Amino acid sequence: MQTRSAQAAKLTVFIVDDEPEIGQLLQDAMSQFDMQGEVFSTAKSVLAALANQTPDACIVDLGLPDMEGMALINEIRRKSSVPIIVLSARGHSTDRVLGLELGADDYVVKPFDPREVVARIRSILRRATDQAPSKSMIETARFEGWTYQPSSHGLISPEGEETFLSTGEATLLEALLRAPKRVLTRDYLLEHGGRDESLDRSIDVRISRIRKKLNRKDGPAHIRTIYGSGYMLTCDVKWS
Repeated sequence: MQTRSAQAAKLTVFIVDDEPEIGQLLQDAMSQFDMQGEVFSTAKSVLAALANQTPDACIVDLGLPDMEGMALINEIRRKSSVPIIVLSARGHSTDRVLGLELGADDYVVKPFDPREVVARIRSILRRATDQAPSKSMIETARFEGWTYQPSSHGLISPEGEETFLSTGEATLLEALLRAPKRVLTRDYLLEHGGRDESLDRSIDVRISRIRKKLNRKDGPAHIRTIYGSGYMLTCDVKWS
């Protein structure tokens, strides 16, 4: 029997899939790596659970009975920066891009190896830990009326509206904020993210998503593409 402290040390992953066999497969794979999987068959049930508990990660199937999986991802991301991995039979590149545009951290196509899913979760959580040294956890970045808090991945608009970034988006935005008015190459951004494979596949999509979050009608573009070189944040940043 596990002690309470051992149970508390386990990572918790919410699995949202209406196929019981898939939920069981993932739970069994996670149990070998000190992870505890909790299975939900509907969007409604997982949203209710998220109101009371924030897991270490979420796995979301796109084919849910009560809500389109993409809509669920969008709903989760409005309230939390919890890492999200999409699980889907839809392997088309446009579906992958759409999932990332809505704030997912990675995308796994069915059929899958449960151990691969666990490896993806571990990679995302490791990147989230590695990118948040103690100094950045207590710092806040302010630029052009915006506020960014690395500790929560929270981005607050000049009007006071708060949204949350995925782990991959947070990695890229913090790199830009720490080097304003400097061109950051793709290689630099990938190194900053720990050369994570999922970041490599989707860096342009995530930059585009950050731009959309920062976009204001008739306002300037804060992130500029320097063709053939990389990306640059065009405004001054104050860290405090």
